[in-house]
Amino acid sequence: MRHRFLALTAALCLALPAFAQETPPSAEVSSSEIFAPEAAGEAPALTGLAAVLATYSGDIAKPSRKTIGPVIAEIGAAGEGAPAFLAAWADKRVGQAKDGRFYLIEKTKDGYALTDPVTGAAAGTVPKSELSELKPNAGVRGVIASALVEFQLSDPDPAQRRAALDALARNGAAEHLEPLRASIETEADPAIREQKERLERLLTVRFGTSSEERVAAIEHFNGDLALDVRGALNPIVVITRKVFEGAAEGNVAQVLRVGKDLGEEEAYLLLVEAGLAPARLTASERRAVLEANIDAGAVAGVPIAELDDPAKRNAAYKALVAEGKARAALTEREIGAALAGFTFADVYSETDATVTAAAALALQAIDTKVGVMQAADLGLDALSLASIYFLAAIGLAITFGVMGVINMAHGEFITMGAYTGYVVQLYIADYTTSILVALPLAFLITAGAGVAMERLVIRHLYKRPLETLLATFGISIALQQIFKNIFGTQARPLTSPAWLDGAWMINDVVSISYIRIAIFVLALIFLALFLWVMKRTRLGLEVRAVTQNPSMAASMGINPDRINMLTFGLGSGIAGIAGVAIGLFAKVTSELGSDYIVQSFMTVVVGGVGNIWGTLAGATLIGFLQKTIEWFNPSNTLAAQTYMILFIIAFIQFRPRGIIALKGRAAGD
Repeated sequence: MRHRFLALTAALCLALPAFAQETPPSAEVSSSEIFAPEAAGEAPALTGLAAVLATYSGDIAKPSRKTIGPVIAEIGAAGEGAPAFLAAWADKRVGQAKDGRFYLIEKTKDGYALTDPVTGAAAGTVPKSELSELKPNAGVRGVIASALVEFQLSDPDPAQRRAALDALARNGAAEHLEPLRASIETEADPAIREQKERLERLLTVRFGTSSEERVAAIEHFNGDLALDVRGALNPIVVITRKVFEGAAEGNVAQVLRVGKDLGEEEAYLLLVEAGLAPARLTASERRAVLEANIDAGAVAGVPIAELDDPAKRNAAYKALVAEGKARAALTEREIGAALAGFTFADVYSETDATVTAAAALALQAIDTKVGVMQAADLGLDALSLASIYFLAAIGLAITFGVMGVINMAHGEFITMGAYTGYVVQLYIADYTTSILVALPLAFLITAGAGVAMERLVIRHLYKRPLETLLATFGISIALQQIFKNIFGTQARPLTSPAWLDGAWMINDVVSISYIRIAIFVLALIFLALFLWVMKRTRLGLEVRAVTQNPSMAASMGINPDRINMLTFGLGSGIAGIAGVAIGLFAKVTSELGSDYIVQSFMTVVVGGVGNIWGTLAGATLIGFLQKTIEWFNPSNTLAAQTYMILFIIAFIQFRPRGIIALKGRAAGD
């Protein structure tokens, strides 16, 4: 019986391997199989990323921003799988098994799908209880992101390379310089290569290993106005005020003379901060000492009631000093003697004097160019403002110059045009189309309103300037109230098309908004249109004739009354178009026009009444004058306008007919 049992056992043992080979493999892998130790023999020696992960297992599992840097550097140099592991770690997609091994993980319904970090091969699925998910904090993720940049610099995707350069521009470090230089040689995209070369020079300025290469990089940026250049150069010339017991040491920018370059109080504070002298006795400290030594209603024998007297208070404190209960106050002589024993100097934070000299020279060249560019930017702003004033005043120049009518309601025609643009946008959603519709419609509406005003009021008041002024002023107030009744007192939006958003950036200093460019172009268009009408059309010929001599024009068959009506309508219509343009960047309210009426009259009067070139010259003078005054006093625009009006009053005293005086018989009217 025993022999039969042994034979049966032996047969079963021989049959088991064959049975195991015939059994199909399972689709699911258990956690015990994944995390099982090596079946037999010694485990193979770990190399590359696997060896680094095994060596620094504890640091990776519980990282600290202050200590993780060398570990991340080791991972980055480990070769295959390192970039993917670092990216997954930063994205919190790394888990650690109970045996200490790391896997790239993806959350599933039942747990985690595992991927080998070295080979990238799938490693099965395990429940959540079998794995600890690594969640590095923001500081550690920042260090990881910095390390990933090195791999991204040579990424096949151009977008990844640009993203890496952007990250380096923000947080570049000395260790990134060599990988960046290495990636330049293999860069095929010319634009990205140029960006890499520029960034390499910026990093060389900061982290170059020799004075020669840093100075060469600095000299390359002479006159470069970009903010990143100034951001790299400014830290080099940062100075720290220091005190020395002997001669000044280090990269000294200037040795300071106490009393001339440096105040005595500031100098003594430097001594106190350096622990080289005792602090001055403060009033609060003296008061605290006196309060702490009150005994039987007195301090050092001085009654408390008498301590209001400075002399008695000083006597009480000196008595406490004599008793050893208080610290003696320093005398001015003692302070002067203490200061005389030390040297004070401004010392560069950068230790290399050659580099600081090159940086200071480059910054000086940049500052000079910045000044020139600021002047150019101021000129563009002034030109833009001049075009706005010209557009607002051209209609007034026509009515005032040709008809001699002081139209105080001209500003309300500008407001009417702006509100026309607002109403059009209520019905036409496309902003480009709405503006194209609003411009001619504003001209027709305001021209019609101007003709009605001339027929009903102005024509009865010719040759009576005071009555005309009062009448148009009353119409101005009435129109403002009508606008308030219809549209309310809140500002209404007049939105510009998307292609007018933003600004034309010439460089980091000079820029001008696209809306102002559009207004400048519109002003040029109306200047050309006005010249064409006046020089090439019958209406222009008749207007010029009536302007020069109304009586002679009437004897030649020209109807001055009709010409006046058309002229007033034309001037009012142009004011409406100006309102649409101004409303694109200004608040559309019932007072919009009143903000420009004074400047419009000044433009016409200073330029020369009745002359379009004079109006252009007046607008240019006033625009540049106002911007120049605002540049000297940018915080007070009201003061700038006041100074401008005073200047114009003085200007008219010397040239009452304006910059370009009207010629002919009408000039004497």
